[in-house]
Amino acid sequence: MKLSVFTAATPDMEPEQLAAAAAAAGLDGIEWRYKETPEELRQEPPSYWRNNLCTIPPSEAPERMLRFRQAAEKHKLAIVSVTPYLTVGDLEGTEKALQAAKLLGASFIRLAVPGYHRTENARVLFDRELAYLREVEPLCRQYGVKGLLETHHMTIAASASAAYRLCEGFDPDWIGVLYDPGNMVHEGFENYRMGLEILGPYLTHVHVKNAGWRPEAANDGSIAWKAEWQSLKQGMVPWRQVIDDLKAVGYTGYLGVEDFSGVYGTEEMLRQFASYMKELLYVE
Repeated sequence: MKLSVFTAATPDMEPEQLAAAAAAAGLDGIEWRYKETPEELRQEPPSYWRNNLCTIPPSEAPERMLRFRQAAEKHKLAIVSVTPYLTVGDLEGTEKALQAAKLLGASFIRLAVPGYHRTENARVLFDRELAYLREVEPLCRQYGVKGLLETHHMTIAASASAAYRLCEGFDPDWIGVLYDPGNMVHEGFENYRMGLEILGPYLTHVHVKNAGWRPEAANDGSIAWKAEWQSLKQGMVPWRQVIDDLKAVGYTGYLGVEDFSGVYGTEEMLRQFASYMKELLYVE
């Protein structure tokens, strides 16, 4: 297995700085965040999901977008993914992300999955996603870039088995799953090895972060529980077990850090991630 970083977790670094820091920490690849930053947010301090300095704007001219490829190449890092925030049915946005991924030499993009908020029937959302994927699969084949569904809380693909139901009818060469155990702390937990076995050939990429639950008082006097991001070693995901289960199913892809805990500064977060993963990967 190899190590990468998703730049949503490195908002305070410009692309060149991030590539240098990732290489220095011993990482092998980069997943570039792909999203427009509204002008009003550019005045804010850097943050994960608002003013993220390590982000490819979709409106960027192709010749300027090559900056991200050059930053990675300078430090001998693979570009693993161009990672957008798409909406189901947005074929124009999906194709634009695929074009950016091909330009930069990325292997994957992240596809859209419907959110679930108790406002629409899950079966309707399921059918809508399948219709989207039927149109996306040939686009992925056309551009030579695989599309991934992420296991993510508050969506219809919160677990590995739920994600599998969406992609099982598609070619695993072009449609796959981004497996994220940290998201599954919030919603979608199931036995890690079982989920990996269910995914089979659709298991394509893994994100590494952690989360945990804490109690807080509800208005009626009962205890409510809230999930929040935590550092890799402090959250509820037993990463030693997950790595063992990934080995057991023969996974050889990337482990991409996406640490939103804020416990460490960016450079230290990358070093801590690389050190911990190598400890788990190479233990007998």
